[in-house]
Amino acid sequence: MNFKFGFFLFFFFLLSCGKNIQDENLSIFRYNQASGIATLDPAFAKDQATIWACNQLFSGLVQLNNNLEVMPSIAKSWEISEDGLDYTFFLQKNVFFHAHPIFEKERRVVASDFTFSFDRLKSKELAAPGAWVLSNVESYKSLNDSTFEINLQKPFPPFLGLLCMQYCSVVPKEIMKNTNFRENPIGTGPFQFQYWKDGVKLVFRKTPNYFEKEDGKQLPFLDAIAITFVKDKQAAFLEFIKGNLDFISGIDGSYKDEVLNRDGSLRGKYKGKIILQSQPYLNTEYLGFLMEDALPLKIRQAINYGFDRKKMLKFLRNNIGTPAVQGFVPKGLPSFSEKLKGYNYNPAKAKQLIQESKFDLSTEITLSTTSSYLDLCEYIQNSLSEIGLNIKIEVNPPSTHRQMVATSKLSFFRGSWIADYADAENYLALFYSKNFCPNGPNYTHFKSEIYDLLYQEAVHEVRDSIRYLLYRKMDEMIMEKAAIVPLYYDQVLRFSQPNISGFNSNAMNLLDLKKVEKTNVTNNQ
Repeated sequence: MNFKFGFFLFFFFLLSCGKNIQDENLSIFRYNQASGIATLDPAFAKDQATIWACNQLFSGLVQLNNNLEVMPSIAKSWEISEDGLDYTFFLQKNVFFHAHPIFEKERRVVASDFTFSFDRLKSKELAAPGAWVLSNVESYKSLNDSTFEINLQKPFPPFLGLLCMQYCSVVPKEIMKNTNFRENPIGTGPFQFQYWKDGVKLVFRKTPNYFEKEDGKQLPFLDAIAITFVKDKQAAFLEFIKGNLDFISGIDGSYKDEVLNRDGSLRGKYKGKIILQSQPYLNTEYLGFLMEDALPLKIRQAINYGFDRKKMLKFLRNNIGTPAVQGFVPKGLPSFSEKLKGYNYNPAKAKQLIQESKFDLSTEITLSTTSSYLDLCEYIQNSLSEIGLNIKIEVNPPSTHRQMVATSKLSFFRGSWIADYADAENYLALFYSKNFCPNGPNYTHFKSEIYDLLYQEAVHEVRDSIRYLLYRKMDEMIMEKAAIVPLYYDQVLRFSQPNISGFNSNAMNLLDLKKVEKTNVTNNQ
């Protein structure tokens, strides 16, 4: 009775309408999710909002740390065969699913639970968007309760990174087969489901027997997480400034200049009041050419040389991002190299290339974009007009633009690529000839036998150092052929309250709250 009564009080505190919770022992982390959350099923965790929530509730075999290195999670260790085909995982024996009445006692995670979870992820009946992560898997099986084996069809060194995705989380078959999973999202994560009112509030409470520790201390440090769903980003930011939210991710254009200086630093009125964290985000913004109907090589190179990326970022994005003067692979990945030669601003070189090409300067070049990136495209348009190129901008709705890019209807288009997993192969696959859209992500229809051979060699190379060299050669080739115009490598901004500590992330912009601590909680709740 005392246990149930205690959780009733805890639940009451979380749902209290007042701003102050009169219990200084409760540490509740609050954030807003403007886009809403449609599901807590990890097999459907394809958008950031769902990934963030599922990362609190579920665990997989392995996980990424702040440096995008693969670390143990439910698997305490693993072995990979010399040919890169066989992965054997050795599971911890102290990992339990969250408590639920359907379990007669503590339910320990065993290897067969991963067999069930992977079978479910692949099932055609479920039609999960994450099924693709197992497309290269030949077979998998539990050798015993604490040993799980996966066999690949062909070597794929980034495979461990795929297993870090929330899609590969373990779920219990008893819950899946006998309950409504939406109301019972039972996992093994640092927090467990408490309450969900659609479009209003979602609450998680700490898992009392979570298996991970930090310096001998039981994780997580927080007592609970409370998520609200205010759609107005300005209203959410005001709640953050008032101390009613503990963090805001990103910054909306409507209040960007109110908060940040041109150089990306906090304005004076906010210094000391909020904390700004900035780090690379695995997203490359670029312009792409359809190579089957492309402008001449020297004109594509001239476009790359013809505008100042640093100035563009400073005045249009408050320096949120890094000028893409290397290649397509973004800053933040282990294989990224500052030494890779891309394109700097060089209008004299651009004019020389135009002259050498004997290009008809009366030719109108149509650049297709969406309204969100119109300012960038207009900046590029004005810069290129100064070197003699006639750029016309065509603006389409986002859904129309995506469809036209995917069906090769645009000769010159704005694009962006956000990593699904933390390996450069995720970016370089966009230029592999067998990935031509609409059946793959090669939207430029770039084709090179040499590039394809390098790609095939790289995806079979298990030694990171050699694979990274192959990646750089491929990236250099894309730049030499000017199949794209890299604009900038994105950054993620996080604003948090001064009483929040241990709040770290990685270049995938993952929300990991298990090591976060919140002090003086009564003052901000």
